[in-house]
Amino acid sequence: MKTFCAALLLLVFSLLTSPVQAQTYVSASTYYEQGRMFMSQEDWYSAVESLLECLRINSAHAEASAALAECYYELSEFDEALTWVRKARSLSRGNLALTNLEAFTLIALGQLDTASSVINDVLAREPYNREALFAASELDIARGRAGDAVMRYQEAVHRYPDDRRLLVSLALVLGSLGETESARTYIARAIAQHPTDYQVYYYAAYLESRAGSLTTATRYAESALHYQPNYAPARSLLASLRYRAGQFEDASRLADEAIASNRQDIGAWYLKGISYIRLGRNADAITILSTAALIDPNDEFIRVTLEELLISYTNLEDSRRAAWASWHFNRARDFKNRNFIEQALFEYRRGLRLNPYAADRREYADLLRVQGYPARYLEELRFMQGLGLGDRSLNDAVEAYGNLLDEALYRRWNVNPVDVSEPHWNLGVFSIVSQSSFYHVDAGVAASAYIKDILLHERNISPMELEPREASYSQAFRHARESGADYFLIISVTENERDIAVTGELFVGRTGAPAATFTTYRTGSDRLRNAVRGIVDQLVAALPFRAELLQYHAGIGLIDKGRLDGVKVGTVYDVVKKGAVSSSSEGVGLSYAQEEVVGTLMITTADEEVSSGTITRKGFFDRISAGDEVILQVPISARAADPAPDTRNPIQRLLRLNQPETATTTVTMPTADPELRTLLRTLR
Repeated sequence: MKTFCAALLLLVFSLLTSPVQAQTYVSASTYYEQGRMFMSQEDWYSAVESLLECLRINSAHAEASAALAECYYELSEFDEALTWVRKARSLSRGNLALTNLEAFTLIALGQLDTASSVINDVLAREPYNREALFAASELDIARGRAGDAVMRYQEAVHRYPDDRRLLVSLALVLGSLGETESARTYIARAIAQHPTDYQVYYYAAYLESRAGSLTTATRYAESALHYQPNYAPARSLLASLRYRAGQFEDASRLADEAIASNRQDIGAWYLKGISYIRLGRNADAITILSTAALIDPNDEFIRVTLEELLISYTNLEDSRRAAWASWHFNRARDFKNRNFIEQALFEYRRGLRLNPYAADRREYADLLRVQGYPARYLEELRFMQGLGLGDRSLNDAVEAYGNLLDEALYRRWNVNPVDVSEPHWNLGVFSIVSQSSFYHVDAGVAASAYIKDILLHERNISPMELEPREASYSQAFRHARESGADYFLIISVTENERDIAVTGELFVGRTGAPAATFTTYRTGSDRLRNAVRGIVDQLVAALPFRAELLQYHAGIGLIDKGRLDGVKVGTVYDVVKKGAVSSSSEGVGLSYAQEEVVGTLMITTADEEVSSGTITRKGFFDRISAGDEVILQVPISARAADPAPDTRNPIQRLLRLNQPETATTTVTMPTADPELRTLLRTLR
């Protein structure tokens, strides 16, 4: 009887619970299928929503966990992707597809040793597992072995000759290494085998645009849109190509289409704004770029383009200048409160370029005082007095610091440091039109503007007022030479959503010969500013020290450089006859005959902006006179270089290569640019 009752209760319970279980199963499956559908449409946000709902109903749904990991990977949330792929692996042991996804995610996170272990485990079981071969190739690239990656891709292509992803990946890597013709060979094979695949045409367009073949690139981009009219990346690339070809009206029209499709498409707003600039519609460009800056206040390219437009084409009294300057002043105060002094100084200076009349100049002056530059502090206060911004407190400070500096070196020698401080290097800064970033066309122009802005406060280098946008190297050389530049710097930029690499190629103004190459890589917020700051730091460290002997009496000399310029007590300099010094015909350096060295100067007093020291003449006769040059020749090997990126986390966007230093003034950085890393990631 007891057995019968137990069986009856079990039957009733099963009848009551099975419909609920069935309903739960159907609901979870429904959400999972919805998620997969959104994934096929590349709507990652909707896919995440559906898959999370599926997992809320059935937390042990292995397929949903795996799909969610893919979504987070596509959204570049690699930490979250790793969490979910590991959960999926625990629910579906032996699934090599999940193992490979974990490997890709680990590479994206920069955990290369762990990724290597995972990949080796897969290849030990299946030596020709296609996804594992992809992961192994990307691992080679991440470790700086691009040649090994190419050979691995080529071997895989022999085994899988019609694999679209393999052919395109190989073409992209070869293209990034400058092997343009080889890249074209493989992308042509991909097109021949997949003649209606819009993505293949898109990657072909990218490769041709990178090679500067705008007509061919345009044809490929149009083919991509023919097969997929709403493919946003191809439309964006086509708009960029139209802009680079000088077809600014067409570029603006395509940008309008992108904005109509997605108002948050910040790249389209930027492209429309700079297209208007090229069309001479500056007022409209200011409106467009102002709107874009409100949509994304942290897009540095939009902001610097807008600010340069305001500086160039509006009056100092324009209220828009003050409005945009206040953004920089607020950031400056935030940096100052967090003791980030260099960042605060940059923001104050940028704000004051926009609005020189701002009362915030007092805060900037106070920061200079705290940094130990009383003379510059006094200069700023007197400038404010000249603007009519003085009050009792400011006037008292001027009087107090004027008295305090009565015994300053420049007062004792009766010179005005503002008048005598003259940069000794004239530098042209350019960007070549044919070089264009994947995300921001004419990115080099924005970077050049920032570099010139920073150099305004480097007392030994004068950025020349030359148009930064040049058609070619030869045009840049011509304008630099005819303008009397000692050197000229050509800036190029590659970037993706989070990373940026800026390269500055330095050439001799007289001869056009290569002088040095500077490279910086940055990620995260303010990456453009930080990257160009790195370029400037390397440039300043590379150029030899030059000063002028202002006065010379009884074996004591005064020069126009001080602590601000790195002058230190005890340093010994050459004193060279005026007019005998010239820049080297190639490389970075100064050229003068030893017989033109008339003496040496040893610094005994280094003030803020000028310095003095004892002079020892060379030879029996005293040939030293005011106006002679004071030179410090520093071996290139002793010059500062930009620090290498943290090797513990080198791959925020999937592929980040470590390249050995190719020159003493070049920073260690990835060999695969950020654009390539993004494109390879999207190929998954």
